[in-house]
Amino acid sequence: MLTGFTWFVQSSYLWTDGELVVAIDPWRIDREVIADAIFITHAHFDHYSPEDVERLRGRDTTVVAPHDIARELRGNVTAVAPGDVVRVAGMRAEAVPAYNAVEGRRDFHPRRNGWVGYLLDLNGATCYHAGDTDHVPELDAVRADVGFLPIGGTFTMGPDEAGGLARAIGPRVAVPMHYGFLVGSPSDAARFRAAAAPVAVAELEPVHPFERD
Repeated sequence: MLTGFTWFVQSSYLWTDGELVVAIDPWRIDREVIADAIFITHAHFDHYSPEDVERLRGRDTTVVAPHDIARELRGNVTAVAPGDVVRVAGMRAEAVPAYNAVEGRRDFHPRRNGWVGYLLDLNGATCYHAGDTDHVPELDAVRADVGFLPIGGTFTMGPDEAGGLARAIGPRVAVPMHYGFLVGSPSDAARFRAAAAPVAVAELEPVHPFERD
């Protein structure tokens, strides 16, 4: 189910089946490739990099983004809010809520901003990219084959909270992200694995080396 995914840094991914190319929160992507679809979760620099978006855009690329980002972009852009379902490049995509609810973090990703995660149907598998979020009640209803969950703490869930969300969603495999770079430690993946049990956890190796101990 993780075939075709490349993790670059933070929450930055490329997925391809050899024909369709999808980018999610592209940042520090050093590949010469044109994406069919680009999905942006929110406006922070490590998720919305205009330079990476332009590098990956072609004439027919669709960019899907929350309304505040969509207003900044020209061309083929689809604005979404939590709950919206769209079809992009022949694939189904659903925007889901992504916000902070834990005291001390609420100002980082306020619910009022309308920022999102995504449920993407990729070659018959439903993949959930959570964006930056806490374990908020709406997410318990998410169902996915693969769950990419932030675990770095400070701005998002930490390993234990993310493990609780993994158990609530029950994906076939959960993948930690958003750790080992600006926040969190590579060792957080082991804590997440323990907290997510019995959900299976797979750790991807980032293209860019971890920058934190």
